[in-house]
Amino acid sequence: MQRPSRLLPRADRRRATTITVIAVALLALFQSLPAVTPAAAATIDTSASYVLVNRNSGKALDVYEWATTDGAPLVQWSRNDGAWQQWQFVDSGGGYYRLRSRHSGKVVDISGRSTADGANVVQWADNNGTNQQFRLVDTDNGYVKLINRNSGKALEVWERSTADGARISQYTDLSGANQQWQLVKLDSTPPPAYPGPGYVTGDIGVHDPEVAKRPDGSYLLAHTGDNIVLKTSTDRTTWRNAGVAFPGGVSWAHTYTNGSNTLWAPDITYVNGRYYMYYSASTFGSNRSGIFLATSTSGASGSWTNQGLVIESRSSDDWNAIDPNLVIDDQGRWWLDFGSFWSGIKMVQLDPATGKRLDTTIRAIAGRGGGAIEAPFIYRRGGYYYQFVSFDACCRGASSTYRIMVGRSTSITGPYTDRNGTAMTSGGGTQLLAGHGSIHGPGHQAVLADTDGDILFYHYYADNGSSLLGINKLGWDSAGWPYVY
Repeated sequence: MQRPSRLLPRADRRRATTITVIAVALLALFQSLPAVTPAAAATIDTSASYVLVNRNSGKALDVYEWATTDGAPLVQWSRNDGAWQQWQFVDSGGGYYRLRSRHSGKVVDISGRSTADGANVVQWADNNGTNQQFRLVDTDNGYVKLINRNSGKALEVWERSTADGARISQYTDLSGANQQWQLVKLDSTPPPAYPGPGYVTGDIGVHDPEVAKRPDGSYLLAHTGDNIVLKTSTDRTTWRNAGVAFPGGVSWAHTYTNGSNTLWAPDITYVNGRYYMYYSASTFGSNRSGIFLATSTSGASGSWTNQGLVIESRSSDDWNAIDPNLVIDDQGRWWLDFGSFWSGIKMVQLDPATGKRLDTTIRAIAGRGGGAIEAPFIYRRGGYYYQFVSFDACCRGASSTYRIMVGRSTSITGPYTDRNGTAMTSGGGTQLLAGHGSIHGPGHQAVLADTDGDILFYHYYADNGSSLLGINKLGWDSAGWPYVY
């Protein structure tokens, strides 16, 4: 879902005079009738997450642009059930609740504690203020109104808009459809299966995919194969073959591949007006391996220049130089994480001027005591570096047991720990995606920050054993951990 660059402009609210006249007449009529006891407030499960759908527009209450900051505006958006559209009701006592975002951990807040009609509604750190508390008032049609404790006004979609991005405000309770919300309770138990890959078409037979966003907004994908196979897409949905990086072969890598031109697990990054591609040369079961660097200004087939060996491993080493991943930290330093099996995932620092090693230090950042771990990918988001890895068996067709795991650290060099606090150097990792149904062995993952959110790329095996491109979106829960949807 591509979001607009800014909120919709605020229109002047012009309420018809006739509404006031009718309201006065109705009030006089109702005063002559017996009192009616209001329906009991909606039953709320404070352990569940809800999507709030506006009766007038059919759109959901949403944190604009997936923000996590205080003061970020709340809007309506087409329902997608992302974490930024999920809300937990926190009991404030006296029949009032705060609405906490699963995405940011912040609560719905009337900006500046305003009591004025049309005041902005934002998210803010939870301080249990009365401007953050709402009571639920049932209507006669299955919807509820949310009345702010501080102002006594109703949460509404401004000007009855039905557009994506329309702002949320407060206004005098008129029981308008734009002031009524359906509470859609989401299943609080883990899903019985992971989501399937998003829809892709065209040339989608890949293994070990990595994707870069090109300056023109299109996508360049590189994957394992003879001479490094390239694919392109203009929309991230339809993919076409774009040749190979090295049409003339890779004689410089034959020492590691036993004369084969098959290269593994390219990592492709566009930085400083150039594509940098790190790739590995090896054979199955051997740690006599090498990681090379190639560069290109266009990324096109045949345009790549091999820049030489970056790091190699020998049979006497307890680590393996395959599955490289370039990551640039928040200080602009370059790092290469890589490796599998043996003693696990390693990291070296690179010189940005050359793309080659800066020093001789090799750091350990993940491992399973010699067990199956490979394909590291580090992604920086907020105050954390997230290390994604693949556990278990790849390359066995529909019998593959690959699964994607993740841990995080506030430092690029670690220590990385999983959700339970277990160090990734001690086998830790929180499972993000595993095989389900006809999706076998998803893994060798990469993450790309795109205009519509964070995107997970990976390969998986179909029932017939073919290796295919998987793409899903990544959401982030209130504790800052990723999930696939």
